[in-house]
Amino acid sequence: MQDTVNKNSKVKAITMNGIVMALYLGLTILVAPVSSGPIQFRISESLNHLVVFNRKLMWGVLGGVVVYNFFFGFGAMDAIYGGLQSFISLGLTALLQKRVPNVIARLALNTLFFTATMCIIAYMLAPAGGAAFWGNYATLALSEFATMAVAAPIMFWINKSVHFDKRL
Repeated sequence: MQDTVNKNSKVKAITMNGIVMALYLGLTILVAPVSSGPIQFRISESLNHLVVFNRKLMWGVLGGVVVYNFFFGFGAMDAIYGGLQSFISLGLTALLQKRVPNVIARLALNTLFFTATMCIIAYMLAPAGGAAFWGNYATLALSEFATMAVAAPIMFWINKSVHFDKRL
């Protein structure tokens, strides 16, 4: 009996992460002209906040980032750098799940983690550093902060009905 429950739980987690990954891809492709490059307004980045409510959803978001960047972004390099940036930010947020019980505080921290780690993407776009790096970082960080800051209260509100934390 316990094996069946564990198996169903794993299947549910894989299915939910697949849905999140598909949503990430669909939302990113929807705004494709501004999904890559030094200014990025990916509506799909709002899904980063799912990890605030349920850290098991991290893999769907991460998968969406890697697949989009590989096939629709700048290829393998983009998949590696974008995946690393997302993994670090999502991982930090997941680690805070029990240490920071306040959801609003975690949403704010998640926004800051993603904004700060955009330096990884800026480095990918301007590996020589200098003004190009700082210019890219400024536009990337600003666009990421705007997207995540707008999405935070929306995801908070959606969670009141959907209960992301109880889905897995």
